[in-house]
Amino acid sequence: MTVILVRHGRSTSNTAHTLAGRSAGVDLDDKGRAQAQELVDRLAGLPIKALVRSPLLRCERTLEPLAAALGLTPVVDERIVEVDYGAWTGRPLGELFKEPLWSVVQQQPSAAIFPDGEGLADVQARAVAAVREHDRRLAEQNDGADVLWVACSHGDVIKAIVADALGLHLDGFQRITADPASCSVIKYTAMRPFVVHVNHTGPALASALSAPPTPDHDGSAPSAGDAVVGGSTD
Repeated sequence: MTVILVRHGRSTSNTAHTLAGRSAGVDLDDKGRAQAQELVDRLAGLPIKALVRSPLLRCERTLEPLAAALGLTPVVDERIVEVDYGAWTGRPLGELFKEPLWSVVQQQPSAAIFPDGEGLADVQARAVAAVREHDRRLAEQNDGADVLWVACSHGDVIKAIVADALGLHLDGFQRITADPASCSVIKYTAMRPFVVHVNHTGPALASALSAPPTPDHDGSAPSAGDAVVGGSTD
């Protein structure tokens, strides 16, 4: 199975420089709505079979144009919802930079537990479990055939999933970028996951996925010509 991890489009909280978390009613701003519409063309030509999203409004809005174009109804999965930032929710980022916990989040995120919220290690565990479960479900529904599907979630959640696929300890997940409306692509195989793209923000993903990577007969990684990892803007 191959999953395209889409971060929601730019939100009103992004532009206000606040930590939205699970605050109700945080919607896309004008640029975010344009990004949601552009996603239809960016993913055009790809045989997407299923859509899964976080229950938050900004993810719902991001997938609306794509769902309409594909004639698919997104499955809502609480396990890929935004981090529960607890008492940090809704606060300006400028204030949070001064909190002692901020340096823990940046340097040792596996130990970070937000006050009255959840730990980042728990976030990774639930999100990775969700992605792998959807992979198994879609494989069973399609007789084991490779299926391309989309999961719309949030920056830290996507970074945690990508870190797991890379075999990277969670303490290194801050080295990964997931910009608003970006696409990160992971192909899960019986051997191991292959990270095909991270933070793709270009106009068309189809050309980049024209030959999805598969393990060689000896289980080795794809050649450099088969997969591109990086923040492509092509």
